[in-house]
Amino acid sequence: MVSQKIRILFFLCTLIAFQAQAASKSFTADNFTHWLNAAYIADATYKSDEDIAEALKSQGYKIKHLQKIEGFSVAYVLATNEKTKQHVLAVRGTSNIENAIVDVAFVLVPDKLSGIDIHQGFLLSARDIYQQVQPEINPGYKINTIGHSLGGAAALILAMMFDAQGYSIGEVITFGQPKVTNIGGSQKFKHLNITRFVNPKDVVPLLPPVDPMDLMNLSIFWHQGREILLYKNNQYSVLTGIDSMMRAADFLNDMPSEQHLSNHFMSTYITNIKTKLISPEEIKYKSDFKFSDWFGSSSGTN
Repeated sequence: MVSQKIRILFFLCTLIAFQAQAASKSFTADNFTHWLNAAYIADATYKSDEDIAEALKSQGYKIKHLQKIEGFSVAYVLATNEKTKQHVLAVRGTSNIENAIVDVAFVLVPDKLSGIDIHQGFLLSARDIYQQVQPEINPGYKINTIGHSLGGAAALILAMMFDAQGYSIGEVITFGQPKVTNIGGSQKFKHLNITRFVNPKDVVPLLPPVDPMDLMNLSIFWHQGREILLYKNNQYSVLTGIDSMMRAADFLNDMPSEQHLSNHFMSTYITNIKTKLISPEEIKYKSDFKFSDWFGSSSGTN
């Protein structure tokens, strides 16, 4: 057991050493205003067609395609801003955290469009959306994808699919998004501008959970892009790579409760972003991760 612990620790240290060390950048109120607009679009996907159209119109977009995917708990809207030559593709997921946890299976399968292994369930809905919207995409326009919960997972997969097929990707903005691929898949698309918003007690972004015995396996599920952890006040933290993974320790200590339910709602994400519109303050995330959470005391016999 000692040798296994040493191997895992060595693997984690290697990941930390190779993790991209981007220059620290504190975000401004303007950044959070931009992301709030994306949150309004993600929230509108749960509402009426009129609400969706109004949310998009207020940001210069006109709907080209709006549809619910039969057999999946998602719907999507494709809209275009002719002035800025951009598309926005927003995907609705589920606001029901219990269903989300049940629906997040742990199977990775190969995807021909992106060329990587992707979560099987998310891939099915993303592939269906891709086939329906691809003919509507202007090849000279940038594509921005937005989504909440399982819709956020599909939004990220769609961005990777379109990027791999030579389309120009602007931003990927997701809220409460679970993991969609492994370390290899994450590395292939590390050039994408991905921003994942997470509320501290939302457990869905921690799914599928980390199995410590698989830490040396490059097929373990792995998050992409920067993770912005939203606190209730004007503070936030930015995590990437191994730091995002370590936050999964919370999953071991907390079981879903009313607090977790409310933390997954788009309304909570919108509220927490609004508190950053005046003097946002970045703080360092303090992890409560302990290897004893996974392995117990090291004083026993091995």
